Amino acid sequence: MKRYAALGVFLVIVLVVVAFVQYGEPAWIQRLRYPLDYKSIVTAHAQNYRLQPALLAAVIYQESKFDARAKSSSGAIGLMQLQPATAQGIALRTGGSKFIVDDLYDPEINIRYGSWYLRHLLDKYGKERLALAAYNAGQRNVDEWEAAGEGIQFGETRHYVKRVEDLKKVYRHAYAKELGY
Repeated sequence: MKRYAALGVFLVIVLVVVAFVQYGEPAWIQRLRYPLDYKSIVTAHAQNYRLQPALLAAVIYQESKFDARAKSSSGAIGLMQLQPATAQGIALRTGGSKFIVDDLYDPEINIRYGSWYLRHLLDKYGKERLALAAYNAGQRNVDEWEAAGEGIQFGETRHYVKRVEDLKKVYRHAYAKELGY
C-alpha cells in the first residue's frame, strides 16, 4: 500500500512539473509571488490614461514591489519611483497648484502622476520598449540613442525593459479577471 501511495505522490509531482513546463506558472502561484495592491487605483488610472492595467502593475512592481514608502538612493519616491522634479513638472502640467514632495508617498497621487508620465512617454516614443527605456534611463538618453540610430545602450535598462515586459504577461495572466482581460 505504501508503495502505491509513494508512486501516486511521484506521479502528481511529475504532472505538476509537466504542467509548469508546458503551461507556465499557475495563476495562483503568480498571485503569491506578485501582489496587486491598490488594484482600484491602478485600474482607474490605467483607464484614465489609456494604459494597459497589466503594464501599469508591472511598472509598479518593478519599481517598488508595491511598497508605497519606497525611496531609492537617487531620491526617487513611492510606488512608481518618481523623482521629485519630474513629479513637480507633472503636477504643473496636470493643473496642480501646490506640489509637496511627501505627497509622492500617497499611492493615489503617485500612481496618478506615474500613469500620466508613462502615457506621455508612450505618446512621445510610440513604442512601449522605448517608453519603458525612457522611464528607466531618462528621456535625454533615449533621445540620444534614437538620434544616433542606436538601440538601448545601458544593460541595466535593457534588463529593466525585458523584466517589465515579462511582468506585464504575469499580471495579465494572474489577474486577468481583476484587470479586465
